[in-house]
Amino acid sequence: MLRVANIDDLDGITDLHTHTRTAYYRAGGIPEAELTSPEARSERRDAWLRALQSGNRTVLCAVRQGELAGILSMGEPADADVDAATTGQLHQIHVRQGSRGQGIGSELHAAFVLFLRDASLTAGVLEVWERNARAQSFYARHGWSPDGHCRPGPADANYIRLRLDLSAST
Repeated sequence: MLRVANIDDLDGITDLHTHTRTAYYRAGGIPEAELTSPEARSERRDAWLRALQSGNRTVLCAVRQGELAGILSMGEPADADVDAATTGQLHQIHVRQGSRGQGIGSELHAAFVLFLRDASLTAGVLEVWERNARAQSFYARHGWSPDGHCRPGPADANYIRLRLDLSAST
């Protein structure tokens, strides 16, 4: 079941995000202590609070068997060079490790595509850390491709911007 997140979900969302990002960043060479420190968690919690309170973001929760299994944050593009009149941004998808392979990520992705279509947008953008091969593979399976833009990320690895062109698939 997908539902709109609310402030009561904040700690669960923060914890799920912490666990999922720790797995891929640790695999990419960032020390776990740096990822799970109280300060890092507090920064993530504050970011999710801003997303939940934002007028230009939507956060969805995927709930399975009463447990938060995944989250999606989507809304306006973060980069000034992306046309908000035609493009929305998938800010984050995270699926609890024990819930992977059950279609939750694809269900959240479908909700993002529906968000684009409902807003009459023709494209989506997102950023993925270049060392996160699992995410890159997921997005490639769903039709995303690099648009040539990147920015520096942690551990001397870039964030790569991907684009989904809905006009090519309709």
